[in-house]
Amino acid sequence: MMNDYKLDAWKKKMTHYNETPFKDGVTARKSIWRKNKATLWYYQAPVRKYNVPIFIIYSLINQPFILDMISGGSTIEALVKKGFDVYMIDFGKPGLEDRDMKLDDFIQKYIENGVKEAIKHSGAKEMTILGYCLGGTLAAMYASIAKEPIKNLVLFVTPVDFSTPSYFDKWVKALREGEVDSSRYMEKTGIIPASHVEAGIRMITSPIYFTPYLSLLLNLENKAYIDKWHRFNTWTKGHIPLTSGVAKQIIQDFTKDNKLIKNESEINGQTVKLSNINANLLVVGTEGDRLVPLDYILPLMDEVGSVDKTAHILTGGHTGTSVKNGRLPSYLDNWLHVRSEPADL
Repeated sequence: MMNDYKLDAWKKKMTHYNETPFKDGVTARKSIWRKNKATLWYYQAPVRKYNVPIFIIYSLINQPFILDMISGGSTIEALVKKGFDVYMIDFGKPGLEDRDMKLDDFIQKYIENGVKEAIKHSGAKEMTILGYCLGGTLAAMYASIAKEPIKNLVLFVTPVDFSTPSYFDKWVKALREGEVDSSRYMEKTGIIPASHVEAGIRMITSPIYFTPYLSLLLNLENKAYIDKWHRFNTWTKGHIPLTSGVAKQIIQDFTKDNKLIKNESEINGQTVKLSNINANLLVVGTEGDRLVPLDYILPLMDEVGSVDKTAHILTGGHTGTSVKNGRLPSYLDNWLHVRSEPADL
């Protein structure tokens, strides 16, 4: 049991953290383009060592600051220190006025235009696209129709094949058989609240959420641990609302009809054919991922037209960090190095 002194100390520390505004990111950045709620951020390498910049697309339901959350564990920090100029599209938080926005809008109005701006800003001839989770799904869809020069495509825990549900299987079965219909709820709400998004994720991953607080208590005297815990906890509770247009499209086109892997998805009338993807491809999945298991990820390898394609399987869960001690993992570091055209220094 915790004595009164330690309990009071813990309360004071957590009150301080709760009152201290959380700053998004540790790496210097500047905004170079905006549209509606979206911002294109630019992170400049101290010394540019590669001619192929990196463009990051994060998920629609989580804030992207996890990629630059803490020094020494930041993906973006590690990339710029390695010599890459980095761009990241931050979709922002949709409002009720955005209720009709679909995946098509995010892909063409934000991602496609963002890549064009990044190419113009950098003067680069080609771009590397990094996509995470649902952001990776958008990245793959974009890459299949892109006229912009994409040299490399890196997809982390990216779902593309929804044929075998790993959770809510009875609900998915009823949905596919027409026994349930959630469209009325989405149309009435317009925007799926962040709290509802979080509840859905919790039902899949951690319905009973107390273990992190136990680990916090056990590390009460470790200031670095408390700071990291607070930042990560802020991220896990900081989900982004989902427009009804996107939610309906995900349920109908992905969960119900599995159109993407069947090459039946469309972006504003243009068919998404995964075989059109010819960029050098790196697909990364994790063995312990309950949210996006490998069965959702690996079928992409057989569909793309890429000659240079690699699948890399990690241990751990969905949010396992790829950076330790300020360095990129060797598999990613080596892969990018040989495919990113070293700059003349």
